[in-house]
Amino acid sequence: MAAEGCEEMSGNGELEESSAMDASEVPPPPPPPPPPTEISEMSEENGSAAVVPEAPVGPDPSSFSMPPAAEDEEGELPADFERLWKAAHDNPQDFTSWTDLLQYCEQESHITASRRSLEAFLIRYPLCYGYWKKFADLERRAGYNDKAEEVCIQGLQVIPLSVDLWIHYINLLLGTLDMNLPESPKRIRSVFEDAVVAAGLDFHSDRLWDLYIEWEKEQGNMKNATAVLDRVLKVPTQLYNTHYDKFKEHLNSHEPKEVLSSEEYEELRTMCRQSQKAERAEQAQEEEEERPPGEEEPATPEGTDTEELMQKIREQVLVRRDKVYQDNEGEVRKRWHYEDAIKRPYFHVKPLDRLQLRSWHSYLDWEIAQLNADTKDPSQDSNQAATEGSEVTAEPQEASEDAVVAQDDHRVRILFERCLIACALYEEFWTRYIQYLEPQSVDEARAVYKRACEVHLAYKPNIHMQWATFEERHGDLTEARRVLEALEKTLPGLAVVRLRRAALERRAGQLDQSEALLREAVAESKEKPTLHAFYSIKLARLLLKLGRNPSRARRVLQEALEISPDNDKLHLNLLELEVSGEPWTSAEAVKECVTRALAAPLAPHTKILFSQRGLQFAEDYSNSIQSVLSVYEEHQKLLNELGGTKREAENGDEDPEKLSKSDDGSAVAVSAPPTMPHVPITTPPPPMMGTDMSAQAGYGAYSNWYQQPQYGSYGYQNTWNYNQGYYPPS
Repeated sequence: MAAEGCEEMSGNGELEESSAMDASEVPPPPPPPPPPTEISEMSEENGSAAVVPEAPVGPDPSSFSMPPAAEDEEGELPADFERLWKAAHDNPQDFTSWTDLLQYCEQESHITASRRSLEAFLIRYPLCYGYWKKFADLERRAGYNDKAEEVCIQGLQVIPLSVDLWIHYINLLLGTLDMNLPESPKRIRSVFEDAVVAAGLDFHSDRLWDLYIEWEKEQGNMKNATAVLDRVLKVPTQLYNTHYDKFKEHLNSHEPKEVLSSEEYEELRTMCRQSQKAERAEQAQEEEEERPPGEEEPATPEGTDTEELMQKIREQVLVRRDKVYQDNEGEVRKRWHYEDAIKRPYFHVKPLDRLQLRSWHSYLDWEIAQLNADTKDPSQDSNQAATEGSEVTAEPQEASEDAVVAQDDHRVRILFERCLIACALYEEFWTRYIQYLEPQSVDEARAVYKRACEVHLAYKPNIHMQWATFEERHGDLTEARRVLEALEKTLPGLAVVRLRRAALERRAGQLDQSEALLREAVAESKEKPTLHAFYSIKLARLLLKLGRNPSRARRVLQEALEISPDNDKLHLNLLELEVSGEPWTSAEAVKECVTRALAAPLAPHTKILFSQRGLQFAEDYSNSIQSVLSVYEEHQKLLNELGGTKREAENGDEDPEKLSKSDDGSAVAVSAPPTMPHVPITTPPPPMMGTDMSAQAGYGAYSNWYQQPQYGSYGYQNTWNYNQGYYPPS
């Protein structure tokens, strides 16, 4: 039985394992890539949910539960436990607080404190496979072998790709099961099969395959060991050539009849005997010509397998496997430089550098391109060809497993799952995996969303909102509501989430519920004037545009102005509401709105803008010139008070010799063309709503007030920046 490598603690509390095999066993990469450096220490964590045909997107995190506490828990907790426990729970995203807690419990050797800490930690950081191993060892040392086994099973449900955790689980069973019982070897073999199905396609899965092969040899099942060797010969792994060397050693160390299946042995034996007979017949004819007269040919016993025949059978076995080996070497050659570029295949809270992220993206691009190419031309599927051309196993179950291993889609999913270990905290890779799965299965894509949002990215709002959009797009409004409500509980006060909830209800035809959500937001944000104004504007627009109720919308804005009289966006939206009404009934309301804005503590240029718009409304809709001139005079007074020399520019009384900027930025004199005698302009620019803004140039310098970027579309959308990441990429 292969021994598990020695363990060392890494900086993030995970266990890194030095390879049990000598560095000389690491094969050089196939040409053209250069040979790798000597491997003296190799982390074997490649966890995350494995992709198998029955459950290709990993376990459902909602099914995750920890083993029940032991009955004889120690009552008194260590002195500093509560302090460290509180520090970790007050800031659960602080990884260091958790590792400090776990290290303290381990030093105190307190099983109750350690158990509680590990349970809480692994719920938040389930990809730290080293702590699953620590938890299992804790239970085993305490004498709870069943609980140790349950811990391993729970860990493997979360990270089935973890080669180390599979080996740890198998070694646990080998150390606790009574191998004299007939059911024990069957159970061990079943676990080995689960392990190679879940993690056997990993590029660094060699130790798992080696352990399986050595165990079958220890059981005396040489044919089973041969079958496992045949399977691993088709898997592109880092130590692919050592498996072929071990196959040769295995074949040469035993009689072919002991290591080959009955069908293959009989087939090769018959073929080699026929070949041997033909050679002997030809040789006998030559010897008969040279044999002295009267001497008879020496008798050869019928049915005897000579050593020469056994050697011929071995040669034929290697001829068949050599093609498999060559095909597999080609697959390794394609992947080598991608694998070599990945420096951290395990989970860590520390961010990856951009080069590592690009390496994962490039690897995924290539693997998906291989799948697409094979879909167009199935004859180019080298893995399938290798399987079909080198079928050496006899059992149908093994043949079907080989076929599953050869599926390119399975390889793509395995690579995604490996990527989501090292890159578990990066939304872009979860989103990409979902985009890959969704055309094939909505349920599989939903399971990945669930795993990402409920386990790894609980505090990342964008992917939660993408999930809600996904559910709404597929008609599950109840689940979309649940996702957004859960996100709002996790991140209370996030405006974009409340807006998404209101928009969801509006699209569902629940206008009353949409209004209720916005009113609740307005009521809860009174202590934050800026946010309160934002929600009030949203609610007022909903009531005006969809509810067709200007009076209620007006009341919302007026109440908001009582809290934030200095908020120009509230004044602007209230003015827009009044201007959009019937001209003969809204004149007084517009005048009142402008008067309120001019009396408010607003910036001078903002007050000038409101005065200008009041003048515009009077020019467009007033029934008498006296009222227009009255408003105009008030506007001119305001310009004198607040705008200084703006009045001359407003009336076009500027010097005919104007300075203009040339393309290179220098000032040049431009002569004004001849004009009609000056007449004071009393006509403001055209209405703000429902008119052609390009016509403003004909109304003199008033138009420049409308070109100020801070008032474009009333400016408030970009202030909160709430629409960033609103919908997932298509």
